[in-house]
Amino acid sequence: MVSQTIAEFVITANPENLPPEVNHAAKRSLLNFFATALEGTHDIAVERALETMRPFAGMAEATLIGRAEKSDAMTAAFINAAAANVHDFDDTHIRTIIHPTAPVAPPLLALSELRLVTGRQFINALALGIEFTCRIGNAVSPEHYARGWHITATCGVLGAALGVGKLLDLGTDRLIFALGSASAQASGLVENLGFMAKSVGVGGSARGALLAALLAEKNYNGPSAPLEGVRGFLNVTSADPQLNEITDDLGTRWETLHNIHKPYPCGIVINAVIDGCLKLRERLTVPIEEVTSIKLSGHPLLSQRADRPDVQTGRESQVSAQHAAAVSLIFGQAGLKEFSDATVNDPRVRGLTRKVTLEVAQSTLLPDVHIGITFADGSSEEIFVKDARGTNDSPLSDADIEAKFRELARCAPNYKHAEQLIKAVWQIDKNNDVSTLLKDAIP
Repeated sequence: MVSQTIAEFVITANPENLPPEVNHAAKRSLLNFFATALEGTHDIAVERALETMRPFAGMAEATLIGRAEKSDAMTAAFINAAAANVHDFDDTHIRTIIHPTAPVAPPLLALSELRLVTGRQFINALALGIEFTCRIGNAVSPEHYARGWHITATCGVLGAALGVGKLLDLGTDRLIFALGSASAQASGLVENLGFMAKSVGVGGSARGALLAALLAEKNYNGPSAPLEGVRGFLNVTSADPQLNEITDDLGTRWETLHNIHKPYPCGIVINAVIDGCLKLRERLTVPIEEVTSIKLSGHPLLSQRADRPDVQTGRESQVSAQHAAAVSLIFGQAGLKEFSDATVNDPRVRGLTRKVTLEVAQSTLLPDVHIGITFADGSSEEIFVKDARGTNDSPLSDADIEAKFRELARCAPNYKHAEQLIKAVWQIDKNNDVSTLLKDAIP
């Protein structure tokens, strides 16, 4: 039984058993999470969500990252998850395209302000939550995403519920109950990508995970096989789920080690497009205006997710390969400014975007892309990008993630604790009360 096997593994997976490399990978993801949440918390989508939820909030007991105010734990879990993921600048498990830390970390942080949680316990629970979010994602991929499920939200609530359940020290039956209540909330649609509504799925998965585990603590029961049951999560959301992807090699093969961190604020399938266009720009000896066509050939997911030639907002541009190619060639960079409303409406960008076409190259791996540019005089330039920056075989270093953190922290109004929070994350194992770490996550 898959659900039973997962629960039994989570119960026995204690901090002293967590491999050092997995421990470190979880810290990298946590630092990256704080970076994107600090910057994302003042995005208009997050602002409007908080404005809507604030009148209904309970006790001010949990931190809203990057903000002076507090809220109740459920609201904090929702808002912090939405903030971390809103600009698609958070971590990504490439095989599944899941952003695992956004749904998993916020409910763990919220719980740490309600119950005493040590740093070692926290990192262990974070690693477990990320691990099973990605393993469950492996079991239903690639069909799950192709059918239109937003896999970060749907699988994130399940992994996060297990992480929270670990901190609550739930037994086998109650961990399975937590999966049942989490599966009842597993939702999110790809159709919402590029719109504020995407954040409802991600925020809801974090809030739902906290609710599911706390319900289970009260013996709020559920089915014995919430994942693998005939009408359980796996069979409902995938025609042929691969159960062994969840249960094989537990404790020896860690998907957490394949969770990467982005150098650009956009969908991971676009990273190679940006890398290639930045390199091609260095070669150009003619004005950008002389470009007549740009052809991108890549993995089918590049077209499925990022073939958006006529985006209207910066939010939509985060999942547009055409926009990413255009801004990289015009500006020689691809940061938050390049994926803004203003840049989308720049006539130069709109003009070049219309010259970009996508085609599927079935044999091309997901992190790779072939780019061809043709010029008015008939000449051309080509490049094949393998292992784009930030992907599994070309990961950001610890120093790169720190630099990303500092850059995004500067976007958070009145925030002055960057160095303290960086140090606190790397040294979280020594922390006997994780709630104290959050004092460095606010202005």
